[in-house]
Amino acid sequence: MPIIQTQEDKSILFKKRHSASHALAQAVLEIFPGAQLGIGPATDDGFYYDFLLEEKITPEHLPIIEQRMKEIIKQGHDLIYEEIPDEEKAKALFKNQRFKVELIEDIKNKGEKISIYRQGDFYDLCKGPHVKSFKDLNPDGIKLLKVAGAYWKGDETREMFQRIYGTYFDKKEELTDYLEKLSQAEKYDHRVLGKQLKIFMISQSIGAGLVTWLPKGAQIKHTLETMLRKILTEYGYVFTSTPHIGKAELWNTSGHLDHYQENMFPQMVFDNEAFFLKPMNCPFHIEVFRTLVQSYRDLPLRLAEFGTVYRYERSGTLHGLTRVRGFTQDDAHIFCSRDQLFDELSALIEMCFKILHIFKFQNLKIYLSTKPNNSTGDTEIWSFSEEILKRVLDDKGIYYYVDWGGGAFYGPKIDLKAEDNLGREWQLSTIQLDFNLPEKFKISFTNKNNQPERPIIIHRAILGSMERFIGVLLEHFKGNLPFWISPEQMRIITVSESHIPYAEEIAQILKNFRLTKDYSAEKLGFKIRNAEVDKIPCMIIIGDKEESSKTVSVRFKGAKTSEVILADNLYDFFKNKEECWE
Repeated sequence: MPIIQTQEDKSILFKKRHSASHALAQAVLEIFPGAQLGIGPATDDGFYYDFLLEEKITPEHLPIIEQRMKEIIKQGHDLIYEEIPDEEKAKALFKNQRFKVELIEDIKNKGEKISIYRQGDFYDLCKGPHVKSFKDLNPDGIKLLKVAGAYWKGDETREMFQRIYGTYFDKKEELTDYLEKLSQAEKYDHRVLGKQLKIFMISQSIGAGLVTWLPKGAQIKHTLETMLRKILTEYGYVFTSTPHIGKAELWNTSGHLDHYQENMFPQMVFDNEAFFLKPMNCPFHIEVFRTLVQSYRDLPLRLAEFGTVYRYERSGTLHGLTRVRGFTQDDAHIFCSRDQLFDELSALIEMCFKILHIFKFQNLKIYLSTKPNNSTGDTEIWSFSEEILKRVLDDKGIYYYVDWGGGAFYGPKIDLKAEDNLGREWQLSTIQLDFNLPEKFKISFTNKNNQPERPIIIHRAILGSMERFIGVLLEHFKGNLPFWISPEQMRIITVSESHIPYAEEIAQILKNFRLTKDYSAEKLGFKIRNAEVDKIPCMIIIGDKEESSKTVSVRFKGAKTSEVILADNLYDFFKNKEECWE
């Protein structure tokens, strides 16, 4: 049963945050009269506004600006919408704001309406939505958070603005709770944890947005891929491995050169032929289909790949592991006939839930995204596609939200989102229907009536980008990765040098696990603290008592007491821990 939730349904808080951004713009202009205004939208958890001015806005300025915002809100002005049909009149209104004039030209070129919102004597170029009045806002719900740099229109060749971030909540206790979660998020930022735990690096010598996995990070990635391979094989997937580049002709056929080229790296030319780094794996998997599938008996083909793709992200948008220029997807494409589609989607949703629950995410939410304005394909296909996605979700009794117009241009989709331990929502699995690419590439199979028939493609990723997912995991678990994922599962710690020979016997028993050894001359308490700092899930402590009784003391991270385990039982004890995800 669906829960119909569109942007309009979410818009009460959205409108309030958007209105708060206009209060921010007015406050900054009053404090810094020479400021040039950029844009100021609402976001999922707040708002921001971009300003160009000679003086640097510092954290010390934020309480002053925030106080002025609250005073503006307390004035209780209505926010009044007004259309300006005359382009020159609109430009005259913003004659001292050159970036607003530029935006007016952009709006006119798109054939859209030019509109403003007024609040007392202040007005801003905006199409809304906003609340009717500042009386609808609680001044104590406003909080300015930080200042960052942002290029105008995300273009690093353009001016660098100062972006002020803020948030708004109706209730002060909600704001307090959010700020506490924000503090926790900063404390457990994956970039901080990644450096501290030696998981990954991004070297400017190699290139911005290009991740190098250090040995521990490479082990985490390998463990996740191994787990996925096992489950995918159980669900009938086969694996492929495709090149990192493809001929321009391939991307022309797929439509990427028409619709996606600004996100692709520049072309390369070899032997008078143009090539591009792949931004997606789909066209390669279509060519695999062409080779493997002749008739309906060969379907469904569930083709999976841990495929590395490359997308040009603006430098200002790069963020640790969660926004990069090269990343590996747990990508797959299911090629099937129409009569197989329901069962394939049903099994796929089941598998997504099975995998995501392994990681103990909270409050899984499902979103069904429907036909957008820029869609391609005929209405009948879109109706069929949306209806079958709804039927699958309804058949499983899954509550879902509907995002009207949020689908890809080639088909509707299902997104699975989850909350982490810090209460933040993350986009994880995506399932997309596609009738478009089979038509573009003219692929077909021979059906039961001995007639050629186009397959349907289901694009799907469960964890998405491995880089992004590992970044999410680090923050979700606050660096304390579960035993089965941890790159260093256990550390053997000796009380003194005399215990090393017995410790080596234990290490031999546990050789199939990921372990390290601390046989140093440091005191036991110091060694234990080091293991805690390194976030090792388990310590195996060996002293006189353990050696004489042929046992070990097993201490899991965060536990106040140790378990005494016989050496002969040790392998089975940890094997059960390692396989707990199954």
